[in-house]
Amino acid sequence: MARPGACGKAPGVLHTGRPCPATGGDEQGEMNVVDMVDVAVVGGGPTGLMLAGELALAGVDVVVLERRPTAELLGSRAGGFHARTIEILDQRGIAERFLAEGKTYDVPYSGRLMLDMSDFPTRHPYTLGLWQNHIERILAGWVEELGVPTRRGVEVTGLVEGDDGVDVRLNGGEGVRAQYVVGADGGRSAVRKAAGIEFPGWEATQSALIAEVEVTEELPQGVKLDAHGVHGLSFMENGHTVRVVSGEAELGATTEPTLADLSANLQAVYGTDFGVHDPTWISRFTDATRQAATYRKGRVLVAGDAAHIHSPAGGQGIGLGVQDAVNLGWKLAQVVHGVSPETLLDTYHAERHPADARALEYSKSVSALQRQDARIAAVRELLDELVAMDEPRRHVVGIISGLDVRYDLGEGHPLLGRRMPDLDLQVGDEVVRVYPLLHSARPVLVNLGRPGALDVGCWADRVQLVDASYTGPWELPVVGAVEAPPAVLVRPDGHVAWVGDGTGAGLVQALTTWFGTPSGGSGAGAEEAAPGA
Repeated sequence: MARPGACGKAPGVLHTGRPCPATGGDEQGEMNVVDMVDVAVVGGGPTGLMLAGELALAGVDVVVLERRPTAELLGSRAGGFHARTIEILDQRGIAERFLAEGKTYDVPYSGRLMLDMSDFPTRHPYTLGLWQNHIERILAGWVEELGVPTRRGVEVTGLVEGDDGVDVRLNGGEGVRAQYVVGADGGRSAVRKAAGIEFPGWEATQSALIAEVEVTEELPQGVKLDAHGVHGLSFMENGHTVRVVSGEAELGATTEPTLADLSANLQAVYGTDFGVHDPTWISRFTDATRQAATYRKGRVLVAGDAAHIHSPAGGQGIGLGVQDAVNLGWKLAQVVHGVSPETLLDTYHAERHPADARALEYSKSVSALQRQDARIAAVRELLDELVAMDEPRRHVVGIISGLDVRYDLGEGHPLLGRRMPDLDLQVGDEVVRVYPLLHSARPVLVNLGRPGALDVGCWADRVQLVDASYTGPWELPVVGAVEAPPAVLVRPDGHVAWVGDGTGAGLVQALTTWFGTPSGGSGAGAEEAAPGA
């Protein structure tokens, strides 16, 4: 049943009166509108679910459109994420749900060396190992608690963008009308293609098969490296299903691989196929690396694998998608609610595109290091020597973990644009951690100077003000110790938008830039938000 949405029109049959700029065709056929929402998120994987949760926390009417007919994910798929992603989940109060089911590890490097990150200033100095099927199940449970509906078994066949919204055309002649559409529908994103967003990058140079199967023979020990990449077989948690990863001698076809393909590949590598049978799933991945030319085109945005694909080497995929979602969610919510202009959405591309690009470069380098030849082996040996030293180790761990991400918000204190440390603040008679202050996905102004010295004024309905004290050290990953700030304005994604100098200068501008005009309209009374500014 359709729900009333911000578009303000009754559901029914839509007769579009203009060619669809997204598909290039004349989409003047009838579409049965089955739902009207503020935002339609296409894709129910980790990125789409995280984004749906963020939007729901902000009071946005959102629906998830998922191609799969059921919530069950065939096979375990990808696995785990790094420290910054765990911090983000901690910011929403759900990290323990994942930690309870996964296993923590130090950060691996080039498949051989384990990098120590115990000296990193974070409550989560580790990587979490947890398969994607479990990650999606946990996220889906959280999203369901927030009341977000998911429509399953639907596929996007086209988009029609108008002046005040987008019609998402689905298979079977149905459709959803939304103010904004976000494609979180994977590397072959139908939304990205329909929106005409280019997807430039590097073509694949190697491929590998990945599968979960049963076997009849004893498994080889360890991982094998050769000129074609990494090969390995290992038992999964149930003790009988085997997860297989095996590089192919030639770049694989675009068709779905079969059990016969897997058997032949293992025969070529090991001289036996270990009696593989009864596959749960078989797939193929490559080292192709692509990134959307823009993350936003009008009312259509892309996130996660729809915005960037890369080799799974380095384990960046799920984490990048979650970070995209948390950067975008609060911004999109403010635009939907009318408190911020549409230009705020441009900062999503400006911030996440370079951050994702850097992670993609890392994935490319790790993928290249997995090749086994004399030249690559020499490079790997040299890098192992380098990362055994403290400064290079911290640099590499910062990239892997995502803890070194800094959005370019201009010159200023080293905290500006970086994630806020999860400090133990003294608030009255209580000790309060920073991250629980972000559970509701609302921005927080932390005043560490004289109580009452700062005021959020007309932004009080959307910005929390906390008078606190903190006497401990301020330390940032990779950067090291920094000067204690008198005040910080923390965005819902946990990144610092403003650092005070003791006078409140620039606070009104920061509040307006990131959280819209003050309640009541034109900004009257804004000067009251920061005495001394």
